Formats: sequence, structure tokens, C-alpha cells
Amino acid sequence: MKKILIILILYLTSCGYQPIYLKKKLNNSEFNKITLNGNLEINRKIIKSVPIKKNESSLSNNELILESSYNLDGTSKNSKGEVTSYRSTVTVNLIIQNNNEKIKSKSFIKDFSYNTTNNKFDLVKYQKEIKNNLVNEIIKDIIIYISLE
Repeated sequence: MKKILIILILYLTSCGYQPIYLKKKLNNSEFNKITLNGNLEINRKIIKSVPIKKNESSLSNNELILESSYNLDGTSKNSKGEVTSYRSTVTVNLIIQNNNEKIKSKSFIKDFSYNTTNNKFDLVKYQKEIKNNLVNEIIKDIIIYISLE
């Protein structure tokens, strides 16, 4: 058992492994201008969570554009015409421009399907929770995307 542990430690320390969320790489993300389009709630949560900075005195003319949307669709109905299942979809388009020329662009899409409940209050509460979870998954993907630049 000790041999396996020692081999594992040596392998992880010598292979150049670094955590994805290493702060020193993410602090270099400065943009001259940040433009938010679409769902303001999602955009604000992303800006608060992703370590990007707005620096107007920056030498680069990089601009970050975030376009986000949230869709709630009824996917099936019963014989009475009532919705029995829903799909929540969060879409975020991240565009990095320099002098109005696209440098990078990536779309992040997460969705989740679920059945309805009889209690509408609980359903609305559940839908908000799903929306937050989908946004958090997209935030993780954005952090990974920016750190791998």
C-alpha cells in the first residue's frame, strides 16, 4: 500500500500537474471594455464569479461581450392540455474582440429537463434553483476556457 501511495505522489508531482482554478493564471484577464447583453441576472452572476477585470487604461483594446439568455419550455402535455414536463436552457455567448475584430468566441449551453409538480410555489422555487445550477456550471466552463488561453 505504501509503494502505491509513493508512486502516486511521485507521479503527480513530476508530471507538471496544476489545478485548473489556479489564481495566478486567471488574474491576467483584463479587458478595456465589458459589454453585457441579454439576461442581466445571469450576466451579473458571471461577472461576479469569473475573475475578469475592466481596465480602461489597459494598453490592449480587448473587449469582452457576454450575451446570455434563459429559456423555459414545456416539453410535454397531458390529455387536459396541462404541461407535465419542462426544459430549462441557459445559453451564454462569450466573445473577445480587439478593435472590432473577433479574436475568440465560444457558446456555452446547458439544459435540464424535469417533471412538473402540483404545488406551483414549489415548482417556481425549483425552477430558480435549476437556473442557478445551470449558470454555475457555465461559470465553471468559462473559467476553464479563459484559463486555457
